[in-house]
Amino acid sequence: MAPNRRDFIRTSGFIGLGFMGLKLYACSPGGSGSSSSAASQALDYGPLVPDPVGVLDLPEGFSYKVISTQGDPMDDGLIVPGKPDGMATFPGQDEKVIIIRNHEIVPTDKELGAFGADNINLGAIPKDDFYEFAKGEFPGLGGTTTLIYNEKTMEVEREFLSLAGTYRNCAGGPMPWGSWVTCEEDVTNAGDLDGNVEKDHGYVFEVPATSEIMRAAPKPIKEMGRFNHEAVAYDPVAGIVYLTEDRHDGLFYRFIPNKKDNLHSGGKLQALVVKNSPKHDTRNWPETIGPDIQPNIPLKAEWIDLDNVDAPDDDLRIRGHEKGAALFARGEGIWYDKGVFYFACTNGGALLKGQVFKFTPDPKDIDGGELELFIEPNNVDIMKYCDNLTVAPWGDVMLCEDDIDAYLRGVTPEGHIFTFGHSVGHESEFTGVCFSPSGKTMFVNIQHAGLTLAITGPWKGA
Repeated sequence: MAPNRRDFIRTSGFIGLGFMGLKLYACSPGGSGSSSSAASQALDYGPLVPDPVGVLDLPEGFSYKVISTQGDPMDDGLIVPGKPDGMATFPGQDEKVIIIRNHEIVPTDKELGAFGADNINLGAIPKDDFYEFAKGEFPGLGGTTTLIYNEKTMEVEREFLSLAGTYRNCAGGPMPWGSWVTCEEDVTNAGDLDGNVEKDHGYVFEVPATSEIMRAAPKPIKEMGRFNHEAVAYDPVAGIVYLTEDRHDGLFYRFIPNKKDNLHSGGKLQALVVKNSPKHDTRNWPETIGPDIQPNIPLKAEWIDLDNVDAPDDDLRIRGHEKGAALFARGEGIWYDKGVFYFACTNGGALLKGQVFKFTPDPKDIDGGELELFIEPNNVDIMKYCDNLTVAPWGDVMLCEDDIDAYLRGVTPEGHIFTFGHSVGHESEFTGVCFSPSGKTMFVNIQHAGLTLAITGPWKGA
C-alpha cells in the first residue's frame, strides 16, 4: 500500500525488458501453466455483471451497498477520515457486527483527517488521546475508526474514531480476545517535519472491539519491533503473532509474547530463516542471486532472535538479513486459517506482480514450520499487486489488488485463481477485505474514493 509502487517498479533497476519472459511459474499445484481462461474455469460465481451505477462489477446475484463515505459525520462529532485500509470484524451484542478500520493517512493529509480541513476541529478530543500531537502542527491523522453494523438492516448504527494520533495505519489483524492490532507503515523519527514530530513511529497498537464510543489508549507495543509494519495474524494454538513488512527487502517476523493473551507483557521478536539456506531470497526477481523458490514445494523454516528491535536507524530488516533471515518483496496482508498463515508479497515474482505464500507452523516444534510459495501467476490477467487478504469461512483466499485498475480475486484451497469484483468507478486500490462473523457479508474499501462497501450474495458457504 505504499505510494509510488509503480515508480518503484519503473526506477528500481531490478528488472529490465530483457528479463520479462523469464521465471514464469504456475499458479496452480502440479506445475502446469495457467491462463485467464483457466482461471475462469475455476470461477464458481460466474462472469462479472456491469454495475449500472458504475462503481463495482460483481457476479450475478451479488450486490453491494456503500455503508461509509469519507467526509460524512460520525457519532462522536468528527468526520469519517479518508484512505480506509485494513479492517476486521468482531461479533457485537444483538448480532451486530463491530468493524474496526484503519486509515492510511500521513500527517500532511490534513484534508483527509477526522478533524476537517486544516484540522479545524483538532480540539474536539483531548490532547492525551493522541499518540502523536506534534505540537498541533502535524498530529497523527491515521488511526482507526469503529463501525457498528446491523447485518439485518444493512445499516451502520454507530461510527466513531477509536484510535488517534498514529501515522499511516495500513493493515493489522484481529486478536481472538476481541481487539484489533493496527500497524504503522511509517518510520518517521521524533524531530522530523521541521522539529514538530515529538515521538518515533513504526509501531503497532491495540484497539479493543467495543460498541461504546471510546478511544483506545495510544500505547505502542514496542517489543513487536519498529519497522515499516503492514499486517499481523495470531496463531491461537501457540499464542504467537506473525508480522509482515512492506519493504522491497522485508522480512517475515513473529512475536512470542511472555503471556499468551497479553501483547503488552513483553516478549521476543524473531525472523524467519529458510533452513540450510541462510539469506534465502524468496522474491524470484530476474536478478535474484541464488535459487528461486518453487511453487508448492515446502521449505523447512527456523527462526532467529532479533535484538535492538526498537531500531532507531530503521535497520531491523538489514541486521536480520545479515544474520540469515529470508527476504520478501513487500509483505502485505496476512491471515490465519486452520493452522496455516497466508500472506501476500505485492511485488514478488518474475514480473514483480505478486506472490502469495503459505506458512504452516509445526505444532510439535515451536522453532520449526514450513514455508511454501502458494501462487505466483506472473500474469496480470489473473492477478497483479496482491495486497490485503482474508480467508473466507469456506476456505477461499480473497485478495485485494493495489492498482488503479483494481480487481478482487479469489484463490481456492487448491490454488486456482478467480475474479470476483472489478472497481470501475474509481482509479483506486481495494483494501480491507474481510467477512462478518456470520460469513454472510464481505466488507471492502475502495481506498482513494473513501468508500466502505458491504457485499452480499450467494456465497459458497451460504
